Formats: sequence, C-alpha cells, structure tokens
Amino acid sequence: MTRSPVALVYRGPASTPGCPEAVAALLRSSRWGFDVRYAGPDEDVPVSALALIGAAVYAQPGGGQLRHGYRQLRRHRAAIRGFVHSGGRYLGFCLGGYLAGATPGFDLLPGDTDQYIASTAATVGSTADTLVEVAWRGRIRTLFFQDGPYFWVRPSAEATVVATYPNGTVAALVAGFGRGRVGVVGPHPEATGDWFTDAGLCVDRLGVDLGLDLVDAVMAA
Repeated sequence: MTRSPVALVYRGPASTPGCPEAVAALLRSSRWGFDVRYAGPDEDVPVSALALIGAAVYAQPGGGQLRHGYRQLRRHRAAIRGFVHSGGRYLGFCLGGYLAGATPGFDLLPGDTDQYIASTAATVGSTADTLVEVAWRGRIRTLFFQDGPYFWVRPSAEATVVATYPNGTVAALVAGFGRGRVGVVGPHPEATGDWFTDAGLCVDRLGVDLGLDLVDAVMAA
C-alpha cells in the first residue's frame, strides 16, 4: 500500500488564525493526496528536523509582522534549510513568502523579499485587507492581499516567475534550493470566501486554482 506524502503546515504564534487552515484545505484539495498535519509548539507534531524527515512539503502560512514571525521561528531555520536542501519542498504564503527571504528569514531564495506596498508604482498603499491584481502566467486575476511581499532575484539566478504585480515586481515564483524546491507567493490564492466577506470585499472568483498551480509547480520533479 502506497503511503500518502506528508504535508506539514505550520500553526502557531507566527501565523494568523484561519491562514494555516486555508493552506491545509488547499493542500488537501490538490492532486497529490497529501496527509496534511499541523506542526507547531502546541501541535502534536513539532517543527523539528526529525519531523521534517518524514515530510514531502513544509508550508508556512500567513501571519503578522515579519520580525515577530522570525523571532518565533529562527531556532528552526537550520532544520527548515536542511530539509529543503536535501530534497524537501517549501511553500510560503504572504508571511511565509517573506520568511523564505534573508533579511530576516530562512534564506531559501536566490534573492530576497520586500514590501509590495513600498515598491515604486505599487497599486496598494495600505496594510489593510484588500484586493490586488496580478498577472498569473500571463492571465489577469484578482486575489486577496494583506501587506504581502514582492520577490527579487539576483541576476543570472535560476527561478521561474509565476506571477507579477501590475508594477512588474514578482508576486509569485518557484526556485530550487539544493535538491529541493521553494514556491512563494505574496497575495493569498488560498483565501476562502469568508476572508472576502469578513473584510467587506467582493471578488468574482477565488484563487484556489492558482494556489493549486503553485503547489504543482513546487512539487514537480
């Protein structure tokens, strides 16, 4: 009997309630047949090198401020880097995208991250819950957004740009790290309908299909 690949989703003080659950739901709905488990200080599974050995993917969901999140997770930096470098997969959504960067973060990207709202000609200028337009593989879509990052890549580094913001900065990308792969996204394609209604936002179409596309891209051999 073939065992389902394990997906660990962080849930703890470096995440915002609802974000881990949305990422878990996205992973469960994917074609990969994940056995999704939460990992964190108050969960049955800790974030540790031993727990990561048995996982196919580690997902870091959205949360609060970067520096607070990194303070909660910096002691796991070596374990997460070792997991990905040896062939594991990392998925980062919003704060999880920031944390894939280096200043501060796990330093998994061939570059770094910064605030989209602080970038030149950004179409969003507030940290409030809102909508952002992206070009996802060339198709215009609208996604839930709350102070997410953009990503930059060093010249000549290998990375696949999956989505861009209207000002041309990178909204989602996939890159290698050692023998593993990293997929990050600034907006929230995993957002469920209640996120929009609770924030008083309207959207014609959820972005789950885009989230699944990112999962597929990072899980590809």
